[in-house]
Amino acid sequence: MTTWTVAPEPYDSPVAAALWRAYYTEVSDRYYLLHEGRRTDPAELEREIAAVTGAELTPPTGQLLVGRYGGEPAGTAGVRLLPDGRAELTRVFVHAGMRGRGGAALLVRAAETAARTLGATTLILDTRTDLAEARALYERLGYEETAPHNEQVYAEHWFRKSLG
Repeated sequence: MTTWTVAPEPYDSPVAAALWRAYYTEVSDRYYLLHEGRRTDPAELEREIAAVTGAELTPPTGQLLVGRYGGEPAGTAGVRLLPDGRAELTRVFVHAGMRGRGGAALLVRAAETAARTLGATTLILDTRTDLAEARALYERLGYEETAPHNEQVYAEHWFRKSLG
């Protein structure tokens, strides 16, 4: 039986970099295909991937987790501690071919545990309307939709969950 494992991973490892590229490519292409009928411009994709390194997902104030399915890197979730003591859930992603096997929920639960370890009592996140699968996952895991907590350009839905 093939199983999932989840473990911390340095944000700048080759595995993390490959998963970040896959994540960013998917969410960017989904946005541009929906709103502009095109895929992400390759130069824009490279600029954005390079600009958002993930360095904030480093202990002691952050953590990047990698999920492996049958030993192969298949997904990520990250948390970063905010100045107000909350933590933000970010980079939740599972490769398309690995979805529907419980990995996303496992990664989010592991990220909740990591956030508690960092000292957070609340986990927040933002997402987009077109990422309906993500919104359904968060609702299923007990996240409540809230008023906006940031002004991110692509954020359309905001969620929170008490970790207490």
